[in-house]
Amino acid sequence: MSVKTAAPAQAGPAAAPRRFRFNLRQSGIYVAFALIVVLFTVITDGALLEPQNISNIIVQNSYILILAVGMILVIIAGHIDLSAGSVVAVTGALCAVLTVQAGLPWGLAVLITLGAGALIGAWQGYWVAYFGIPAFIVTLAGMLVFRALTLTVLGNQGIGPFPQEIRTLSNGFVEGYLGNVGLGPLGGADLLSLLVGLGVVAGLVGAQWRARAGRIGYGQTVDPMWVFVAKLAGAGLVVMAVVVQLARFRNLPWVLVLLAVLVIGYSLVANRTVFGRRVYAVGGNVQAATLSGVNVKSVTFWIFVNMGVLGALAGVVFAGRLNQAGPTAGFNFELDAIAAAFIGGAAVQGGVGKVVGAITGGLIMAVINNGMSLIGAQSEKVMLVKGLVLLAAVAYDVWTKRRNR
Repeated sequence: MSVKTAAPAQAGPAAAPRRFRFNLRQSGIYVAFALIVVLFTVITDGALLEPQNISNIIVQNSYILILAVGMILVIIAGHIDLSAGSVVAVTGALCAVLTVQAGLPWGLAVLITLGAGALIGAWQGYWVAYFGIPAFIVTLAGMLVFRALTLTVLGNQGIGPFPQEIRTLSNGFVEGYLGNVGLGPLGGADLLSLLVGLGVVAGLVGAQWRARAGRIGYGQTVDPMWVFVAKLAGAGLVVMAVVVQLARFRNLPWVLVLLAVLVIGYSLVANRTVFGRRVYAVGGNVQAATLSGVNVKSVTFWIFVNMGVLGALAGVVFAGRLNQAGPTAGFNFELDAIAAAFIGGAAVQGGVGKVVGAITGGLIMAVINNGMSLIGAQSEKVMLVKGLVLLAAVAYDVWTKRRNR
């Protein structure tokens, strides 16, 4: 009797480069951002991209971008936060009371303020996660309650001035420790800022290369090499162009350093951690997430705690920028943060969105504000354009979903 030998196991399919296809849903926002920048650069005769103006765009919109980082996680999980602006106001007022009136050291005052933001987020997260009240209602109530607390603390007057360290965080620039270097017709630029920009580009290239290698290892399709290199080259050129302009003005703003840390950290949390995957699972299908063993209540609770902390951080930055805490601080900030998240690609139903996309959406709003200010447009026209951009972004999201189906 003959014995049949088993055929050798076949190796898994090797990853093959896919044909180049433009992903409307993922890449459309970046193309739109580029077109808006080009449009306003032409309209303003290049004033939009002047070194000082780029610095102003970052500094003047830093608190909205901080809120957008927290808001994107809330929206991915299928919720909304209407209290963010009021949280900015009440935490800024608390920081002013602690530093100006109580005389506490600025570092301790900021830590207490961030702790208060965490308690505010825990308060709202409890009602949403464990009591079952919709986030829209809870945060709408919070918007009124925290605005009332701000008026109770401040009355009709602001409190200031803030310590120099807080003002430096909001408006200051990194010192030029290594001096300047000549860039030919562009003049001198801070060497440290240029080195930081090159380090960021190198880190971006390394991270993307490892991600591509990982996908190839798992047999997944990847972009052709020329497309991969072109994307990296484009991103690197954009980063270095911005860094060069900032280095020509007054070096890197401290709030840009803070934003870079937040974007990198939260991108890693959203894409590389168990908690981040659970946030997407809850927003994508809460019933399926529950059946998969995800503690939906805990995830919901902690995203609101996180939102409270980032709201407090934005409150400190905004108050430091104005050098006082005022009763009208944070007005409509939540709307700008929500708009940034949706323009940046978040889905209305939840389960979709990226931290980088939210930052891009916030920068689109910032460029529109700044560009229309440079051409002397009235405030109602600015509001009209921003509203139409938001509507177009959501309509685009709905259209791409239908097209994919």
